[in-house]
Amino acid sequence: MSAEQNMHVFRQMIDELWTAGRLESAYKYFSPVYIEHQFGFNSTIEDVQKNVLLLHTSFPDFTLTVEEMVADGDKVWARLKGSGTNTGGFFGPPNGKPFVITVFDVARFENGKMVEHWGVPDRFAVLAQLGLLPGQAERSARREQAAA
Repeated sequence: MSAEQNMHVFRQMIDELWTAGRLESAYKYFSPVYIEHQFGFNSTIEDVQKNVLLLHTSFPDFTLTVEEMVADGDKVWARLKGSGTNTGGFFGPPNGKPFVITVFDVARFENGKMVEHWGVPDRFAVLAQLGLLPGQAERSARREQAAA
């Protein structure tokens, strides 16, 4: 497949699987044998589906949007924007706080399917925006008291 075709497949996968949460579509976009390099993720289609389900359970309004994308041969590089609201519970009960982060992905394709993936979401920004960093609640309370 051409670099343009790989970008088209990548964008479809982001829209259909990650944003729309259509778990069955993972089989359309991932090779049965692929290599996952993202920390904490495993190299099976079932684990991809579990990760999508976790995101959509914790953040029912979760979206992932391709903002920039380039391809060279069998690889696609993309900068994406991920966003959602913690209404389903993430590292604790739902707190209603939103987040917006940047995600960088590199994907390698063979025969129209992803065979290798490197993903770098800004997980620190997620935790900070959701108020989940250690001591963050105490610091916020002190600032509010000082401002009063």
